[in-house]
Amino acid sequence: MLPSLPLAVCLFPLFPGVPSFPFGPSHDVQNPPDSPSKRDGATATHTHTATVIKEAVVTRTTTITASGDAGTARVSGHSSASMDEAQIYFLPPNALPTSPPIPADSSVITTQDDGDPNAVGDDPLFSNHTSNLPQQAAKPLQGPFVMAYYPDWVADAFPPEKIDFSRFDWIDFAFAVPNEKFGLGFDGTSAGPDLLRRLVAAAHAKGKKVKLSIGGWTGSKYFSLAVASAKSRQTFVNNIISLYKQFNLDGIDIDWEYPGQDGNPGNNINPSDTSNFLAFLKLLRATLPPTARISAAVQTQPFVDAHGKPLTNAAPFANVLDWVLMMNYDIWGSSSNPGPNAPLSDACHNSTQPGASADSAVRAWTAAGFPPSKLVLGVPSYGYISKSSSMRLRGRQAADDSSTSDSDGGAGNDNGSGNGNSSNGTNTDASGGGDGSGTFANGTLPEDPARTSKQVLNDDGNAGDGQLQFRSLVSQGVLCPVKGAHGAYNGCNGFTRYWDGCSNTPFLRSAGAGQVVTYDDAQSLGLKASYAHQRGILGVNMFDVHGDTDKWELVDSLRAGLRVAH
Repeated sequence: MLPSLPLAVCLFPLFPGVPSFPFGPSHDVQNPPDSPSKRDGATATHTHTATVIKEAVVTRTTTITASGDAGTARVSGHSSASMDEAQIYFLPPNALPTSPPIPADSSVITTQDDGDPNAVGDDPLFSNHTSNLPQQAAKPLQGPFVMAYYPDWVADAFPPEKIDFSRFDWIDFAFAVPNEKFGLGFDGTSAGPDLLRRLVAAAHAKGKKVKLSIGGWTGSKYFSLAVASAKSRQTFVNNIISLYKQFNLDGIDIDWEYPGQDGNPGNNINPSDTSNFLAFLKLLRATLPPTARISAAVQTQPFVDAHGKPLTNAAPFANVLDWVLMMNYDIWGSSSNPGPNAPLSDACHNSTQPGASADSAVRAWTAAGFPPSKLVLGVPSYGYISKSSSMRLRGRQAADDSSTSDSDGGAGNDNGSGNGNSSNGTNTDASGGGDGSGTFANGTLPEDPARTSKQVLNDDGNAGDGQLQFRSLVSQGVLCPVKGAHGAYNGCNGFTRYWDGCSNTPFLRSAGAGQVVTYDDAQSLGLKASYAHQRGILGVNMFDVHGDTDKWELVDSLRAGLRVAH
């Protein structure tokens, strides 16, 4: 298993182009785990140095805390670095821009021998009537690309013509939904066909591309049946080709959640789903024009075999897909003990879902045979409201926070429920507070009772648990812009912004409102995009385009992290 040690770095000097965020004199303090990681065994200290702003030097180690008040970074209880107005972040290994794009410890793609029963290519079901057809993906693309989903249900508030296509390369229209006869209808609105035509026309007028995304969380019921036989696959492909031609599309995205696994209740599931899916993709590849692109939205782990285990060799899928979109969101949903929606990594080695992060996704898919150039990182423009008094995000050392019994559901859902436990987080007021050690003298957060408390509403318009978009946090006044810093926001109106150093994501907390909001902002998305750039993957895809502000602050942070000029 590849090692994964946290690394403290200064964002601004080491990530040129990614905005820095002046959140006040004390922020981003890491509360280190109390016990050795079960993943890597006993805690070990690895020392490497990296020069950061104002010639400060920080040390690579497993436990680092930072304090703006003291102007120091502490390693294992002693001062290891001095910095003025610099910020410390925990990143997965090999994420520094000064390191090679594809680090040595992950550049070799490891797969099993040809005789491995878990390898897709050895399944007899993979020998099918499409084997003699052209099955290779189109000519590889040269990224990095910035992509986003456009769901039809946002059309009233956000018509497709409002998209600033200069900031995007690809847009995925969501969703077309398979039915029991393997035909396709549009999800969310009867205006779907007209919206898709308008989106394609607007994108093509700016020289940009559009794919039609098929499926989604609630639209995956009939996938298993649609790919189960040669006859059903042919019918399904014919219907897809019809839409491809009708709407002058540039590609097809298959968002099956999930082959061979539980997804939304009521989905059809079959142990042969994955092998049948590959047979379907081969037929789709052979039938679409050579220039058409085919992508698949996937989990942070590879497809499962007939026994429910992640494939050790998914290379046959890489031969027919142009890329996979790793959906690194909905890792945890709403809960009385909330966790991060989209972790960058398991930097503290204390997540109960260590395989669910951007870093683990890239490692898992490359190990299974996908080249980095065929990987796209999915990132969210939304978060989750939780009715909670938790003072940190979940982790194995956070058992005293609150019960975890309410966190049923599954990763990848969009119904406000979560899955598993999250990483232990930091609890430092972005506008001040904290002593630099990652703890507080009285064991509580420095809430200001004089602040006006208001409850933030979810996308359904109520104060209960559920999803909400980043733009809604701004419009409801619980995130207020930092003057002179594009994309930087602090908590306000009773909400305080904190930083979870284990997942590299922010969260908001209001004791008065009794709410915790886990989300991503320009800072955390910029870190994810920087990581994507250093790993040499094809790009990032945001779900969804409407979640950003009218100033496109989230997308701009992604572009900056990918080193894409605007």
